[in-house]
Amino acid sequence: MTSPDAADPAALRPRLPTPVQEVVDERFERYGVRLVLKRDDLIHPELIGNKWRKLAPNLAAANGRTVVTFGGAYSNHLRATAAAGRLLGLPTVGVVRGQELAGRPLNPSLARCAADGMRLHFVDRSVYRRKTDPETLAAVLRAAGAEDAYVVPEGGSNALAVRGCRALGAELRDRADVVAVACGTGGTLAGLAAGLAAGRRALGIPVLKGGFLDAGVRALQREAFGGPRGDWSLDDRFHFGGYARTTPELDDFAEEFERRHGLPVERLYVAKLLYGLVALAREGAFARGTTVAAVITGRPFPEPGPRRAPAPLSRPPGEGREAGAGG
Repeated sequence: MTSPDAADPAALRPRLPTPVQEVVDERFERYGVRLVLKRDDLIHPELIGNKWRKLAPNLAAANGRTVVTFGGAYSNHLRATAAAGRLLGLPTVGVVRGQELAGRPLNPSLARCAADGMRLHFVDRSVYRRKTDPETLAAVLRAAGAEDAYVVPEGGSNALAVRGCRALGAELRDRADVVAVACGTGGTLAGLAAGLAAGRRALGIPVLKGGFLDAGVRALQREAFGGPRGDWSLDDRFHFGGYARTTPELDDFAEEFERRHGLPVERLYVAKLLYGLVALAREGAFARGTTVAAVITGRPFPEPGPRRAPAPLSRPPGEGREAGAGG
């Protein structure tokens, strides 16, 4: 039985527009660059950042039906979808990568999903890789008992989500020259770029290695808008080995940023974004007088002990002790 609000994500009461916070940081000031933080982590206490922007239009489209979506064992997207389901009275099913996880105790992320009422369905990794194939998807939905469900893709990135993220760019139209965001599936960047004013540009910092996002962002913009929109680019150097990977250097940088600015830094996305921006400022990538906005898309959650990359993958953003700590 769904609640009367099930088709109305406005009932989630987002804080919009989200605040823009200026920070004073000499690692930018010495190059004549102004840094501001777009605090999308404050948009909603449980549907944080781009998760609200991407899910809200999809929840409206679900119109009270069960929502099925996909993710790994520590997926922010699965947690957000489960929370939305609880808040709106929508049934949710999470298709989790890794059949071997089915017989193990739930980690903190999946335990949160289950506590919020999400039914978890574990699938073999080879099946998961083929989840966008229509026949495979149909078989997964049958096995999960959710053949009539509304399907949201992994990471929440589809045409509706991209159009929802366009508002993020619109909120920053006159606030920054460059708007930077960490990227997983590319949907936020695709929408953000479309919402920016002419003469402004969007910068994506992928947190996964592989260099595949360029084609993905283009495909999402075609699906959402019929063609390219806005000025955007990607810098693939700051993934630190891939998703959920880090190095002592990145951990030190995040801790130092937290101490400097009182901002809890989420490690899997936000730390890599901020590290990349410090490095780019040092390289002279931003002209003097540029205002750069960093979109803070999340906040820390009990995460897996991050796997260590074997060595730093990018140029340190400072020198000496400041280099290691990003300070």
